[in-house]
Amino acid sequence: MVTTPERAGEDEFAAIYRHYLDYVWHSVRRLGVAERDLEDVTHEVFIAVHRKLADYDRARPIKPWLFGFAFRVVSDYRRAPARRAEPTEDAGADQAADSGRHSPERLAERREAMALVQTALAELAHDDRAVFIAVDLDGGAVPAVAEALDIPLNTAYSRLRRARITISERLGRPATGGSP
Repeated sequence: MVTTPERAGEDEFAAIYRHYLDYVWHSVRRLGVAERDLEDVTHEVFIAVHRKLADYDRARPIKPWLFGFAFRVVSDYRRAPARRAEPTEDAGADQAADSGRHSPERLAERREAMALVQTALAELAHDDRAVFIAVDLDGGAVPAVAEALDIPLNTAYSRLRRARITISERLGRPATGGSP
């Protein structure tokens, strides 16, 4: 069987979809997409990824690249008049739901902590939230995140610092505010 460039691209897209579906789902969720719209928005992200896959520089990390698509699709979602971004009640509950290893009290504490974090995230400006999630929650490098979001590097650092301060204030912890 001969593999055409088109087929190779489809195979690559299918592999990206399978491997990063959960990551994109959780990213759009943390960016404030309502539960009822998660599936649609996630698929919109992958439609955009499919269109631009030929332009992807494989020497660069893929997660910031995918996050950039998620950010732009969620930005469009938030601007749509018929849709309203609402904080998700249980972001991260999938990690807290492993009841086999934790007591009910521990699970309740984790859910409460996740609710506090989600509330703090919801209070961030959308642009600040995106940089904070991509860097501090996803472990992305600030230069890669800045490139993926198509913003100047210093802007990314400013947004990250502002987000860290806001999150720290909301969680009652001293802000570090420094570079990663």
